[in-house]
Amino acid sequence: MELNELIDSIKEFCQQRDWDQYHNPKDLAIGISTEAAELLDLFRFKNGDEIQQTITNKREHIEDELADVLFFVLRFAQMNDIDLKKALEHKMVKNAAKYPVDKVKGNNKKYNEY
Repeated sequence: MELNELIDSIKEFCQQRDWDQYHNPKDLAIGISTEAAELLDLFRFKNGDEIQQTITNKREHIEDELADVLFFVLRFAQMNDIDLKKALEHKMVKNAAKYPVDKVKGNNKKYNEY
């Protein structure tokens, strides 16, 4: 499915359930954060090897949480007329300026730390 098809599918799913009334920007942003936290919780207190085991052993749960995050991101964009493709392209231009290859290659420091 293309991005627009995913958004349309989510829109139809929510309209069938009369959920538009609950999907204001605040609550959708909370949903993004909550679902991301549920993903993060799967890795809490895990080291390198345990992280890999978690990915292997809880793959379906991880996929479900990622899908939940994506659902809320797409729904937020749909409800607020945000073109995610355009927004990502614009952000990548900003990131390229903040993180020039010659200064950050192989370095994970934030743009104001190098």
